[in-house]
Amino acid sequence: MKLNTEFMRETFIASLGGIPKTMLITILTLLVSIPIAFAMALSKLENKKVSSKFVTAYVSFIRGTPIVLQILFIYSLLPSTLNHLIKDVLGLSVNVFKMNKIVYAIIVFSLNNIAVLTELFRSALGTVGHGQMEAAMTVGLTKRQAYRRIIIPQALVAALPNLCNTVIGLIKNTSLAFLMAVQEITAISKMKAAAGYYYIEAYLMIALIYIIVCTVVQLLFALIEHQLSAYKKRLAV
Repeated sequence: MKLNTEFMRETFIASLGGIPKTMLITILTLLVSIPIAFAMALSKLENKKVSSKFVTAYVSFIRGTPIVLQILFIYSLLPSTLNHLIKDVLGLSVNVFKMNKIVYAIIVFSLNNIAVLTELFRSALGTVGHGQMEAAMTVGLTKRQAYRRIIIPQALVAALPNLCNTVIGLIKNTSLAFLMAVQEITAISKMKAAAGYYYIEAYLMIALIYIIVCTVVQLLFALIEHQLSAYKKRLAV
C-alpha cells in the first residue's frame, strides 16, 4: 500500500488549525472542573453525610458509563431542555440551537472530568498527614490558610503524575467533540479524508498531532513537578 504523502502534508497543516480549539476546550474544561472537583473531594474527605453520598453516587455514575454515551445523551437532551426552559418557562426569545457547539463540549467534558479529578484530589490530599493541619492551626493559621500554604502544595506534588495523565486523557477525549460538530483536530482530518478516501493517511496525521501535543504537555508537567518538589524541600527545612 502506497501512502499519499502530499495529502498527508496538506492534512497535517490543515489539522494544526484545530489545535487552538482543542486546547480551548481542554483549558476551559479544567477551569470549570478543578474547583468543583476539589470542593467535592474535600466534602468526601470530611465525610459530610449528604454531600459525601452525593459525590460517591456521582463519581460512580460517571465512571461507570462510557463518555461517548454521555456525549450523545447530553448533546441530544440538553439543547431541548434549555430551549423549553428559556422559551416556555422564562418566556425569552433565545435560539438555543444556535449556541456555539463548544459550550456543549465543555459541559460534557467538565461533567466527566469532575468525577475523575474528585478521586484524584481525594487521594492526593490523603497523602498529607492530618497532623500538619492541626499543627498549622495551632500556630494561628486559619483552615483556608493551612490548605493554601501547606496542604495543597504538598498534595499537588503527589497529584501531578496522575493530573498529567488526566489532562492528557482529556486532550485525547476532545477528539470525540466531532460528535457534537466541533471542528477540532479529528473533525478537520476526517473532513479532508472524506474528499479522497485517504482515511489511513488522515488517521496517521491525527495520531502524530496528538503525540506532539501530549508530549509538550508532559514536558510542561515535568517542569511544574520539578518546581513544586523544590518548594516542598524548602518547606521541609
